[in-house]
Amino acid sequence: MVNRKILLKFIRDVCNLVVLKEKMNFSTLYKFLEQLHKNNSKEWMDTHIGAYHSVRDSYIEWLDEMNIKLAEIDANYYNTPGKKAINRINNNLMFHPNKPIYKDHFGAGLDQKSKQGDFYIHLGVSESFIGGGYWHPSSKTLKSIRQAIDYNGEELKKMLEKKTFKNMFGGLIEDTPLKTAPKGFSQDHKHIDLLRRKSFAVSHQLTQEEVMGDDFKDKVIEIYKEMLPFRRYLNQAVTV
Repeated sequence: MVNRKILLKFIRDVCNLVVLKEKMNFSTLYKFLEQLHKNNSKEWMDTHIGAYHSVRDSYIEWLDEMNIKLAEIDANYYNTPGKKAINRINNNLMFHPNKPIYKDHFGAGLDQKSKQGDFYIHLGVSESFIGGGYWHPSSKTLKSIRQAIDYNGEELKKMLEKKTFKNMFGGLIEDTPLKTAPKGFSQDHKHIDLLRRKSFAVSHQLTQEEVMGDDFKDKVIEIYKEMLPFRRYLNQAVTV
């Protein structure tokens, strides 16, 4: 088995070998996205492809740094390099033909293990936030979460009612629940309020000023730590 300290040192050393073109400038990232939002076309992107790659590469390098920092504070963190974490900026027009060609945000998922909920960072024109959990999961995944709640819903409720958790996220993201109890559960189940839910996700809204602040990395780590027990509860539910 690979020694964890050696692995972290290796990842850090590899990142240190990368010659940074420019330190991540989130102001530049937002300005690029604002221009893309106003000129959402392949023709505009083709003439600004250099600016896109410059912003994207800098953001990937920033994600690499966060990947290392989060691995240092979470023994079960799943190594997710920036190139793997970042999402495509192209919209999937096959399934959403009415959407614009490009997204007006950069999305990235750290601690991204296959078939589990990641730690999602969304930086965009209309909104920026950090979220995690499962939003409209498959019926199979939802069934697993409900089984975990049936077995030990008290643990999840304790997390949701924790003062620091409520201050950070407010609670679960609102979604239209089932009108009655899901199949296999009684209407008078003690956790029926949770069992009727179709999504289990939280988010912390960010201002552009916060993202551009010198302490943004510390803020990301603070949010990660507060969200971690919630994410681990759900991820364990869908893998057990």
